[in-house]
Amino acid sequence: MPTASTPTVCVVGSGGREHALAVAASRNAHVVVCPGNPGMQTLGVTCVEAPPETLDADLFVIGPEAPLVEGLADRLRGRGCAVFGPGADGARLEGSKAWMKLVLAEAGVPTANYAAFDSPGPAVEFLRSLPGPWVVKTDGLAAGKGVLVTSDLNQAEQDVVAKLSGASFGEAGRRVVIEEALIGPELSVMAICDGTTAVALAPARDHKRAFDGDLGPNTGGMGAFSPVPDATSALVEEVMNTAVGPTLEALASRGVDYRGVLYAGLILTSEGPKVLEFNVRFGDPETQAVLTRFEGDFTGLLVAAAAGRLGDVEAPRFAPDASVCVVMAAPGYPEAPRLGGLISGLGTHLPAGAEVFCGGVASASQSQGSGRGDGDPTGTAPLVTAGGRVMAVTGTGPSLSEARAVAYEAVAGIAWPGAWWRKDIAVDRTEPVEGASAWSVQ
Repeated sequence: MPTASTPTVCVVGSGGREHALAVAASRNAHVVVCPGNPGMQTLGVTCVEAPPETLDADLFVIGPEAPLVEGLADRLRGRGCAVFGPGADGARLEGSKAWMKLVLAEAGVPTANYAAFDSPGPAVEFLRSLPGPWVVKTDGLAAGKGVLVTSDLNQAEQDVVAKLSGASFGEAGRRVVIEEALIGPELSVMAICDGTTAVALAPARDHKRAFDGDLGPNTGGMGAFSPVPDATSALVEEVMNTAVGPTLEALASRGVDYRGVLYAGLILTSEGPKVLEFNVRFGDPETQAVLTRFEGDFTGLLVAAAAGRLGDVEAPRFAPDASVCVVMAAPGYPEAPRLGGLISGLGTHLPAGAEVFCGGVASASQSQGSGRGDGDPTGTAPLVTAGGRVMAVTGTGPSLSEARAVAYEAVAGIAWPGAWWRKDIAVDRTEPVEGASAWSVQ
């Protein structure tokens, strides 16, 4: 438990990932979340509305990618603050997929063949030169939803035109990256970096597709689990040696002092692991699954990384128990989520081993008011849905099947009109499911 001598940590963000970061850090620190959400407050987390630049803390942990790309870490460091999160130069890895690909090529990191375009003619010509399936990505940030994977060439061409025109993703899509589809199961490895060295957290597997059987559109993530049976320690070491380490070195050669998490989204192909993407922040919902297994001083680990001294602390340790995270979503997500549904059951008794991490949640009074700050500051007002991914419900247990049962039991006790979730998170699949796309997840 924190004492008067323990550090104060400010977690920046308002989603389920930030809720999980706050819970993990609170074991060894006083924690505030800025701005957080009323669901976190209901579950005992302190939230503050002030801008992070106006707060005092021993460590700032920046959750979402957008403020990192916009330079929040640089502004805080300019005030002399300790920050876990890259500056705008390093955050460009996620802010521009085309730039990321250039860095990977420079570093010799295995990844998909690609080309980037800002006009539809050459892009469509390139599409037609590929055998398919086709992968079309926005170059800029799109909250995990700017990716199309399709076996329909006409759909791919239409998507290119919609993105480049700004019709589908605004400025984020006015440049596109077109890639070959990588075939194999997905793996997420999040590494803690201090500028020169990196250590891996436990790997996880995310479920990106909206519907059971890994069908439907891409989302920000509908669930995750850890550990991953086919992700051996040797495989994680290979990822660190062939992907994370070389990327960190390539960034350093460009003058980037990268202190934060480097999240490798990988496909385990027949030729070995290949990087699908690098993110510059903790994954959501992978963080909710991984950190429930973390043992030791999570705050101390992040403080050491921010100071460039990872060698001074012990390597991350994880409980042998498994963790399964199920995302509960608003009706209409991901295309057009319908918000404002009254949430019930959040404050009720949870089964042993279950935790709830709130994301798209607001107080009923807040949702009817003029914006943030209109809600009940006690967090006791009725809660309503305020985002597509409303909450991440996580269960732990001695095995994946037992953890899965705990998570789904907890999900069954929470409700709002139109609530939905995938029913097959962490289901064992040793063979591709007919008609599914998990084996070419982008």
